[in-house]
Amino acid sequence: MQSLWLIIQLLICLCFGFILARKLPHWLESLAFKILPYFTYILLITIAIEFSQTLQNMSSPVQILSNALTLSIATSVGAFLCCYLLFKSIGYQPMQGKVSAELLVKSLINISYAFIALALGYGLAELFNHFDYTLHVSTWNLLLIFMFLIGLDLAYSPLDRSWLNWKIMLVPIGCIIGSLAGALFTATIIKDISLKDLIMLSQGYGFYSMTGIVVTELKNAELGSIALMNDLFREIIAILLMYSIGWRYPRSAISSAAATAMDVTLPMVKQACGNEFIPHAMVSGFVLSVLAPIVVSILAAI
Repeated sequence: MQSLWLIIQLLICLCFGFILARKLPHWLESLAFKILPYFTYILLITIAIEFSQTLQNMSSPVQILSNALTLSIATSVGAFLCCYLLFKSIGYQPMQGKVSAELLVKSLINISYAFIALALGYGLAELFNHFDYTLHVSTWNLLLIFMFLIGLDLAYSPLDRSWLNWKIMLVPIGCIIGSLAGALFTATIIKDISLKDLIMLSQGYGFYSMTGIVVTELKNAELGSIALMNDLFREIIAILLMYSIGWRYPRSAISSAAATAMDVTLPMVKQACGNEFIPHAMVSGFVLSVLAPIVVSILAAI
C-alpha cells in the first residue's frame, strides 16, 4: 500500500505541473524554468549524500559499478539494434551525415558535471561524518518537486500532432523492447541480481535523477546505486553512439538516447543527425520520460 501511495505521489506531481502550465504567474513560471536545468545537480548532490551513508554497509562498491556498466552497455546496444531492426523491416536504409568534435567535447563536459555533483555530495557527507554529524536530506521530497517541474516542461514541449505517426513511435518502442532484451542478456552474466530487478533497472531509460531515488525508496540503497550509475552510463554511451555511428543510423542512436533525446542529447541529434530527426527525438524522449517513473515505480513495487 505504501508503494502504491509513492507511485501516486509521482503521478500527481507530474500531472499537476502539466495542468498548471500557463496558469501560474509569469514570474513563477520563469523562475521554475530557470531552476529546472540545475535541479538535476541538486538532486544528484543529495542522492550522493544518502548513498554515502549506505556505502559502508555494502560489501562491494566496485561490484555495483561493474553491474551498472554491464547493464548499461547491454540496454543501450539492445535499444540501438532493436530500433535498427524495426526500421530495416519496413525498408528504411542508413543515412548520411556529419560529425562535430567540438559538440561532442561540450556534451562530455556536461556529463562530467553530473559526476562532479555526485562527488560533491559524497564529499560533503564524508566531511560531516568526520565531525560526527550525519546530514539528513529528503531526496524523495526533492524528487516530487522535480516531477512537478518536469510536468511544466512537458506542457511547453513543441510536440506537433503530425509527429505522432506509427513510424516515429517505433523509436521509443525499439528502446523499450531493446532495454528489456538487454536486461535478459545481462541476466546471463550477472547472477547476484534477480531477473525481475534487472528488468526494473533497465526501464529507467537514462532518467538517472529519478530512477535512483525511486528504486532506493521502494527497494534498497544498493539497487538504487546501480540504477543511478546505470542511467548515467546509458547517457554517456548514447552520446558516444550518436557521434560514432548515429549520423548513419540516426533513429537507432535516438532510441539508445532514450529519455534524454528530448533534452540533454537533443542538440546532438540536431547536429549529428539533422533537423528532420528532431521530431523522432522529441516524441521518443517525451514518451519515455513519462513512462520511466511509472514503469520503474510499478516494477519496484511488485
